[in-house]
Amino acid sequence: MPTLTQHDAVSVLDFGADENRFSPEWLEEVTTHLDTVTAGTAPAALVTIGGGKFYSNGLDLEWLTAHGDEAAKYVTSVHELLARVLALPVPTVAAVNGHAFGAGAMLAMAHDFRVMRTDRGFFCFPEADINIPFTPGMAALIQAKLTPAAAVASMTTGRRFGGPQARDLGLVDATADEAALRSTAVEVVASLAGKDRGTLGAIKATMFAPALTALRS
Repeated sequence: MPTLTQHDAVSVLDFGADENRFSPEWLEEVTTHLDTVTAGTAPAALVTIGGGKFYSNGLDLEWLTAHGDEAAKYVTSVHELLARVLALPVPTVAAVNGHAFGAGAMLAMAHDFRVMRTDRGFFCFPEADINIPFTPGMAALIQAKLTPAAAVASMTTGRRFGGPQARDLGLVDATADEAALRSTAVEVVASLAGKDRGTLGAIKATMFAPALTALRS
């Protein structure tokens, strides 16, 4: 399950060592940790990271298949997590340690910055190949962060991008080897931890207003 540790002003949220799919329990745990990160007024920033092969494989399709009557509520909770991270009033960076697929890649995209492992893992929106169209909110989130060309290249093809390819396309901002991934991600936001939360939150709410509206509609 997700765990939260502190590195000076930077909180590191480790999603776990499995596929880190968005089960209801996982979503609840992550939300609780985000509450902790944003509580109080001390300087703060957030790094998220997974363990092993995966950053996150996104939607828990097995759970969703078994609980079809709760699908609408489940999708709403996923949208709310994406919106929460997108507008979080502290600097955020996703340390993409392994595979980031579907909603897991969208969660990474919701962060301010992304650093991906150089030699392992794929960043992928597989929706075109698994016949699951993007919701308007999910599409708006991705398109808010990418150039039109990058959005077409990643959203309509189902292509899997390794770290260097993801960086070149603009899906991630930087790459690092495994040993340096966490420290590199912490370094990205450590100097930004003192930003005023009210101001930063207002800036993000304005920057991403269409995506936030679509995710929360």
